[in-house]
Amino acid sequence: MILITGISGFLGKSITKALENNYELFSLSRTYGDYKISLEKEVPKFVQSFDMVIHAAGKAHSVPKTESERKQFYDVNVIGTENLLRGLENKGVPKEFVFISSVSVYGQEFGIEIKEEQMPQAKDPYGLSKIKAEILIMEWCKKHNVVCTILRLPLLAGENPPGNLGAMIKAIEKGYYFNIGGGKARKSIVLSEDVANFIPKVAKIGGVYNLTDGFHPDFYELSMAISRQKHKKAPYNIPVFIARMIGFVGDMLGEKAPFNSSKFKKITSDLTFDDSKAREIIGWKPQSVLEYFERKVF
Repeated sequence: MILITGISGFLGKSITKALENNYELFSLSRTYGDYKISLEKEVPKFVQSFDMVIHAAGKAHSVPKTESERKQFYDVNVIGTENLLRGLENKGVPKEFVFISSVSVYGQEFGIEIKEEQMPQAKDPYGLSKIKAEILIMEWCKKHNVVCTILRLPLLAGENPPGNLGAMIKAIEKGYYFNIGGGKARKSIVLSEDVANFIPKVAKIGGVYNLTDGFHPDFYELSMAISRQKHKKAPYNIPVFIARMIGFVGDMLGEKAPFNSSKFKKITSDLTFDDSKAREIIGWKPQSVLEYFERKVF
């Protein structure tokens, strides 16, 4: 029996679809499922024990503007994890525990082929909350002799993706997406269905792993693949010096500006992660996200 938290989320849905035909699944989310619970507010009262727990629930990466919004990351990702672990203790600990974490724990805005050995250095509320949750889970699993797996994921792709990728697709559809300096910056990305299918295999062994598609497409390649799939014109390109000037203007306008120097740096810098550990130890063989976009309708 497997418990999946965050069943209503983008990855949670992919995990359910991948496992539902071969495993007995139980679900936990705020709004629907076997357990309708806000983990940050209460300890769940489980009526059965589980062989595996896949903890995919959490507050997604966003930029908090108030202290209350910053606190939500801690409440949902840390206190919520604490309450889940307490609930499991009360009914019986699982044999395997899989935590869906993020490459944001590394706290890097640029870098190439960052490995798991890199010390987590996140300072933002989201990254910090994921670090604290990882530590909680690793210590708990060690104490209770549970096989612990932590998956650090980059940008997630798939059908109707959320976040930055979803915004990119929407912008391309409406014709207002543009690349900067030719869109040469590479970013790691991975398909949600590949992550979902990999979980039962990696859960038996445990460990901390980065997962990517191994190709790390640049913005130009990604935007062109999406444009072709959507039958749209090639995206516009803005020269680097113009984008930099727009960023300076954004700095002067303050928080309300949609684009500033910080965003300029992120968009024009490589940020990729090394997944060779998963490939060598577990046999991770992901699909190319670009090829997925070429053949799928989304």
